[in-house]
Order: sequence, then structure tokens, then C-alpha cells
Amino acid sequence: MATYTFVDLIDEVMDIVKEPLSEREIWDKAKELGIDTKVGSIGKTPWKSISARIYVNMRDNKYSKYIKVGKRPARFYLRKNQAFELPSEIEKKLEEKEEAEQKNKFYEKDLHPLLVKFVNEDQHFKAHSKTVFHEYSLKKKKGENKWIHPDIISVYFPFEDFDELTTEVQKLLSVNTIKLFSFELKLNLDFSNLREYYFQAVSNSSWANEGYLVCLEIKEDSDLMFELQRLNSAFGIGIIKLNNEVISQSEIILPAKEKSHLDWTTIDRLIGLNDTFKKFFIDMTEDMKIGKVKSEYDAVKNDEEMENYLRNKGFVC
Repeated sequence: MATYTFVDLIDEVMDIVKEPLSEREIWDKAKELGIDTKVGSIGKTPWKSISARIYVNMRDNKYSKYIKVGKRPARFYLRKNQAFELPSEIEKKLEEKEEAEQKNKFYEKDLHPLLVKFVNEDQHFKAHSKTVFHEYSLKKKKGENKWIHPDIISVYFPFEDFDELTTEVQKLLSVNTIKLFSFELKLNLDFSNLREYYFQAVSNSSWANEGYLVCLEIKEDSDLMFELQRLNSAFGIGIIKLNNEVISQSEIILPAKEKSHLDWTTIDRLIGLNDTFKKFFIDMTEDMKIGKVKSEYDAVKNDEEMENYLRNKGFVC
């Protein structure tokens, strides 16, 4: 019995779909059609294997069975299906598709509600959050305030877990069980931006008990993960990968190193620079005094609200 190869998979998908597809779209469509299992060994990045097969065929054959159209991403279709549409018409449709995708393009700020929900419901954090609006900061000379503001700050209140008597004893013994978190959010993380993003998180989160770099997409790369582990060991910033389909399945890839002492010099500077940061500490102090969360933090969307938000923003179809 002949072995079913990636080339067979590519051809079968293209024959069924009959429209230009990128390497990743070919693989996603193969899974949707249930033919991905026909290939024996797929590895961690099967779309790269698909890409290799297509480009090798185009390199080695003057009249390759594959035709490439479009850019960023490039898409492919079978030459034998060329009659169903002129290349110029395909290009036009691709442009229209890319324009539609651009309209649904999301930004780093769109990740904030996802993280707010995750850190509120995850057992490691159980925290209340506030988005820091950089535009509310005092204007300083260029570069002075670079990499000083985190995107989101969060607080864990012990009185939500402990009995009132326990928290009173903690106060008498000067035991501080409140915990502050700092988060830097990014859409994508790979080797090209790793150091910039990581050290931005280091700079923005130096004051907190725990600091994190939070990403929607992290490239699957063993070398990247090794470097992240090395940086985490040296500087202590944790890594969180958000799951934009099921928020509760977001993952702490690398935990932050917890610092028992806060950097009050930096906190004082941020309070003086940014009204949002200042208001957060005012609210946090008031809530600690009364032993209840009475202040307004970023709203945590319920599951239905989050589902609608993800759909409206284009995170999910």
C-alpha cells in the first residue's frame, strides 16, 4: 500500500477547496476535512513541511503543478485548476481578503480584557486589575519614561481568602500577604523581538512582587524556549501565553520569581508620574483598610460577555 505523503495531502486539499491557500491554511483545512491523520509522522510544525514540499516542487519543475499568488502570506493553488479563474481575478480576491483581515486586525490593547479575566479567575493570581493609561503620564524629556509603565497592574487581597481574625493577626505581626503583579502585553513573541520585549517587561515590572510578559502567540521554537528559560532564571520575569478561545486555558509557561520586597522608590515615582497608577494605590489602600473590595477595578467579563468580545474583535470566528 502506497504511503500517503504531504504532497498527497496538499493536492487533495487543493482539489477540494479550489481556492488559493497559504501553507498554514492548507494544514488547517486538512484538519477540518479529517485528512491530516492520513500522514504518518507530522512533527510539531506540519505547515513548514507543506511549505517545503511546495517550494521544492516549484524550484525543480519549470512548469510546477503549483502556482503562487499574493504576498504576506503567499498562497498556492493547483495549475490544473487554473481554468476556474484568471490569475488577475485571484489576485484581486486575495487583496480583498487581506483588506477584510486588516479590518479585523486586533491590537495589544485588545488583549487587556483577556488578561484581566485570566488573572482574576486563575488560582495563582486571584487578582483585581487596572489598565495603566500611558497617555495620562506627565510628559518628560524624550526617553526618560521609556519602559517604566506596565500595561496592567494587579493586586491580590488576602482578606478574600482568609478569615477576618487571620488577617487581623497578620497585621499585628506585620505579615504582609498582599501581592502586587505587573504585566507587559504583546501580540507575538519570537527571536526577532525576544530581547526587546523581555527587557521591557524587566524594566516595567521591577517594582512588583511578580512581573510577567504576556503574549497571544509564542513561536514554537526550542531555541526560543531555551533562551526564555535562561532569561527567566537570570531576571525572574515570567511568561504567560493567552488562549484567545478559552481564557481559562491560558498558561503560565514560566513562573515569575517572587520578590518579597517591593521597590518603593519606583512605586513612588510611578505614583507621581501617572494618575491611573496613583488611583490604583489609593483604591487598594482603601480596600485594605475596610477589608473589602469596594473600589472599581477593570471589569471582569463573564463567559458570555467574553465570548461576544472575542468574536467582535476577530479573535475567533
